[in-house]
Amino acid sequence: MTFEKVKETILESLNCKEEKVVPEARLMEDLEMDSLDGADLAMALEDVFSISIPDEEFETMKTVQDIVDYIDSHK
Repeated sequence: MTFEKVKETILESLNCKEEKVVPEARLMEDLEMDSLDGADLAMALEDVFSISIPDEEFETMKTVQDIVDYIDSHK
């Protein structure tokens, strides 16, 4: 369930192709996220999941699965 909500948020924030958003997808390399996209995505995820993601934590997330794991451990 978390993955589906993360996927939906990524699709809205990064405007990438749905088939590219898989757990092992690398945010910068595969989904072409830049630092501005990252800030937008982090804020969107915070809103969707009602959590706070410190910038230094978000910067360590390299894949979609990293985001899912972080959210699952902070809900």
